[in-house]
Amino acid sequence: MGKWLKRIGLVLLAVLLIGGTWAYIELKAAGIIPRRDYETIAPEVPEINRPAVLLFDKTNGFIHRDAIPVANKVFAALAEAKGWGVFHTRNAAIFDEALLSRFDLIIWNNVSGDVLTTEQRAALRSWIEGGGGWLGVHGSGGDIHYDWDWYVNSLIGAQFIGHTMDPQFQDADLLPTDEAPELTSHLPRRWRISAEEWYAFDRNPRDTQSTILVTIDEQSYAPKGETHFGFIDTMDGEHPLVWRHQRGHGRVFYSALGHTPQTYQLTEYQQLLSNAMSWAAGLNDVERDQKTAASAAYGSVIDDEISKLSP
Repeated sequence: MGKWLKRIGLVLLAVLLIGGTWAYIELKAAGIIPRRDYETIAPEVPEINRPAVLLFDKTNGFIHRDAIPVANKVFAALAEAKGWGVFHTRNAAIFDEALLSRFDLIIWNNVSGDVLTTEQRAALRSWIEGGGGWLGVHGSGGDIHYDWDWYVNSLIGAQFIGHTMDPQFQDADLLPTDEAPELTSHLPRRWRISAEEWYAFDRNPRDTQSTILVTIDEQSYAPKGETHFGFIDTMDGEHPLVWRHQRGHGRVFYSALGHTPQTYQLTEYQQLLSNAMSWAAGLNDVERDQKTAASAAYGSVIDDEISKLSP
């Protein structure tokens, strides 16, 4: 009897070890367990048109597998519609002073976790504060594993504390403000978005001198307060989701929208991102002067590119 119990115990132990190893591998692959992967050899950057966009989507945290490729195609299409050049990479060694000088706008597409070395962080901060434009979406400000205070408190301007979980994806009404009409005037006064994940933050970015562009009406969906793992999906008072500010001589735009690929296919969101790209790159005047031509190009290129995307 004792031998059988010992064998059963060994079998159970083996099952637990195998199951635990499998769970660890799966959680790390999904980004639930943060990684510490860094690159030190930069990619080769070809000659590209100016204005030039650096499209970056490295993940050392949660990986938005469905959203990232769709968002990349949308951002590339928006840039091409303006006649801008685009270079896409997830190699963080691109954050080098000499290489960054070749770009007018950096887009972080659902970047998560700490992805830059100390030297790369310094290069990005110097580039932004020296006059560069930065645009980040969704996961780029939605992580609890940052170890870079400047990124959280100065660049994003707030710490992510959770998102809807019960259910995770809900319909909600967004409320554009009138504080930056050049970016948001095309949006409806009450902008209904279906089946998205709604972020909450530890403070209102308005308190860190950001201009709030879009808030969410918490009465239009079902926030639960504290959700799983101590996450919180609600905020006291105003609940911003899209904002912008200036950091040194540079311009910063962040949108918490974009967990699902369908959100990037919304015409209103594409136009908001297009406007934000122009503002962050400091090219609003050029956009106004070329409004008619840009509008026609925007429509044709976006129609072609988005038609290729699967939901």
